[in-house]
Amino acid sequence: MNQEKMIKYLSWVATTMSVMMYVSYIPQIADNMSGIKGNPIQPLVAAINCTLWVVYGLCKKQRDYALATANFPGIVFGLITFITAL
Repeated sequence: MNQEKMIKYLSWVATTMSVMMYVSYIPQIADNMSGIKGNPIQPLVAAINCTLWVVYGLCKKQRDYALATANFPGIVFGLITFITAL
């Protein structure tokens, strides 16, 4: 396997892991909604960070869809987790 092909596979594996990382907020959201409030700071910072990476990935001259795709769920789940933790 050549290096370019390996890097492409690596980028999509990393994208999948990133999405899974943000989907893992679901149990905290469930706890927040049942009254067991978590810390809202970390998911808010994650949402802001992910927003910056999505904007960066989409605004580059050669768009980086893997980067944007990997970080978009962090915006959604980070904000939901933040709001439910308040």
